[in-house]
Amino acid sequence: MGTETQTGKKQWRPLEKMFNEVPARYDMLNRVLTWRLDERWRRTAARKCLEGEPTRILDLCTGTGDLAIRLASQVNGSAKIQALDYSQPMLSVARRKAEKNGLQNIEFINGDASSMPLENEELDVIGIAFAFRNLTYKNPDREKFLHEIYRILKPQGKFVIIESSQPENPLMRSLFRLYLKVFVAGIGGWLSGHRRAYRYLAASARNFYEPGEVRKLLISTGFQNVEYQPFMGGIAGLTVATK
Repeated sequence: MGTETQTGKKQWRPLEKMFNEVPARYDMLNRVLTWRLDERWRRTAARKCLEGEPTRILDLCTGTGDLAIRLASQVNGSAKIQALDYSQPMLSVARRKAEKNGLQNIEFINGDASSMPLENEELDVIGIAFAFRNLTYKNPDREKFLHEIYRILKPQGKFVIIESSQPENPLMRSLFRLYLKVFVAGIGGWLSGHRRAYRYLAASARNFYEPGEVRKLLISTGFQNVEYQPFMGGIAGLTVATK
């Protein structure tokens, strides 16, 4: 089974209570609300993370561990996978899923993304799946998170982000925002029993940065090259930043 590490006392984060309350139906709702496209997009992100046969990979803000589990099932035997999240209930779900899949090469870390228990320039790749906007959108600690990510990546290391995005086409953008309001906020809130959580998820996706704004944010942190690949007309996208 995967191991689990706890860091010292964490700083309380505004979204922590919300993510501590939603794990029970979180995976099911992700599949329903994205028509299972989240699995396809996460698969693409995993392939990008594994390019060049890295030996140290972190799934940042792992949640229920979907990206970490996909990585751990595909890496070569010498690669080390770590998965960090500040929500212990989320990590508990992730750990059970890893055990169910017979994966023993994931170290789960209960810690804060602003102060990770990792050395400078320790990682080849950091992946993050649908949590980058939680770290950056209207988050007062945005700079702390970004500089911590940059700190622990090796030179030429990659930061692989799969996240909601903003369609360029006005009609597609309008339909996407309507979908977020009706299905994600409305139906997601109803099915989960946590309306506030899914209102936040919908609002943050609806108002998240344009791809160009994400690029500027990463470049200002110190990344040298940033590439973007849109999915489904831009409702989601893959961003790869190289240190």
